[in-house]
Amino acid sequence: MKRLIALLAVLSGTAFAQTFPTQPVRMIVAFPPGGGADVAARIIANELGQQLSQSVIVENVGGAGGQIGATRAAQSPADGHTLFLGTPSTHGTNPAVYPKLTYDPVKDFAPIGLIGSSPFMLVVKKEMKANTVKEFLAEARAAPGALNYASYGNGSINHLIGEFFLSLTDLKVGHVPYRGGAPAMADLMAGRVDYTFDGSAALGPIRSGKVKVLAVGSPKRWSVLPDVPTVSEAGVPGFEAFTWYGLFAPAATPKPIVDLLNQKLNAALQTPGAKDNFAKQSIDVAGGPPEVLAKQVQTEISKWVTVAKQKGIRIAE
Repeated sequence: MKRLIALLAVLSGTAFAQTFPTQPVRMIVAFPPGGGADVAARIIANELGQQLSQSVIVENVGGAGGQIGATRAAQSPADGHTLFLGTPSTHGTNPAVYPKLTYDPVKDFAPIGLIGSSPFMLVVKKEMKANTVKEFLAEARAAPGALNYASYGNGSINHLIGEFFLSLTDLKVGHVPYRGGAPAMADLMAGRVDYTFDGSAALGPIRSGKVKVLAVGSPKRWSVLPDVPTVSEAGVPGFEAFTWYGLFAPAATPKPIVDLLNQKLNAALQTPGAKDNFAKQSIDVAGGPPEVLAKQVQTEISKWVTVAKQKGIRIAE
């Protein structure tokens, strides 16, 4: 009987996938308009909509570090008409820093595919003498406690990245939390803090010479800054830190629909419009099967849970 029920479910899902989508598709973003996740969502929504011959509408549901939007997406009908744009925060650091997370990033979602990524960079104030990671480490070790780094706030992604870096280098530095990336970068440019880990938003200050980039956190050199080494090759083996965007559906979404969405997503990522617009945002296009995204989520959660436990990082609720 169980096998019969399972077979009927598969057949039903396959039949539904043949007519999917039957209405506009909603893509929930767990952060406000204008940020990196929102921009990535709007790029892929446009291209995916063309592949599906149906509108894909971005819906911003911010709040509680991404919990509100993620929870809404997880609890939506599992028919493929509600998707979710996941990030290292929603599917990595949140499980590590929120004691009572309102959703399960693994059990509540079906991975569809990895959209793209861009690295966090080790960025220092322009007045710092160090021009390489090794020189930076030497300067920090010569005066324990003298340097400090900026983050977007306690429990934020680059707070955990900062602490991950310290766990690999055994440096003694201070942490200065801000309310977001803009004020943190403003104080770095003014020389009030010594360094930070920031994403593509730092490219403007880097190119204008207001700050210096020493290394990138990607597994291999970044096409946007090909002459800049990775943190790992520059002297801190094992360090990787990059932002990524992945497309998810509610967990019970039938596999034939997930497979169809994965096929359409990969096709959308290869269009000239997607490649051009993601390149303008300094995002490297990814793609691949759902398993690639599933593995990324497991890797992120494992890493950041370990860092948060070691450093005692929690966000009070």
